[in-house]
Amino acid sequence: MSDTTPNPNPSPASGYSSTEEMMAAQAANEADALSKVQGELAALQAKSADLADQYLRAKAEAENARRRAEEDIAKARKFAVESFAESLLPVADSLEAGLTIKDATNEQIREGAQATLRQLTAALERNKVVAINPASGTKFDPHQHQAISVVPSENEANTVVTVLQKGYSIAERVLRPALVTVSAPK
Repeated sequence: MSDTTPNPNPSPASGYSSTEEMMAAQAANEADALSKVQGELAALQAKSADLADQYLRAKAEAENARRRAEEDIAKARKFAVESFAESLLPVADSLEAGLTIKDATNEQIREGAQATLRQLTAALERNKVVAINPASGTKFDPHQHQAISVVPSENEANTVVTVLQKGYSIAERVLRPALVTVSAPK
């Protein structure tokens, strides 16, 4: 017998009639496994590229949103100042008009000043600038008042006696505290 003749009694465990067939089957299995792994690799590379693209788009979108927000804030500041200045223009006009009158009486000057003060107060209130003017006997608040002196008084200790200068706040933030005298402890 020669070595090239098929084995009449193949091994039942292998199911193959020769070593060559077994090697060919093993090579086919490895090729299938390699093909499957290459397919999975291609799918993962495609998914990775897609995720990278999504990341870049999200990053660009976030940057654009940040830039738009900064522009909106800058515009809001600009227009807020513009609106405030615009509300003060009638006050300036009234002052100029009052100064052009050469032969005004004291009463006319007083009436004009009061009207101009009302205009100014209204302009400040429209822009949420509110006067801090505590009444006598109000409890001293160091967040809104600045004590200039402590004076003897019939009022309860640590209460406002007189206001020397009004304070102002804007949107509940103190611009300038009211200058006050405070009652001394008894």
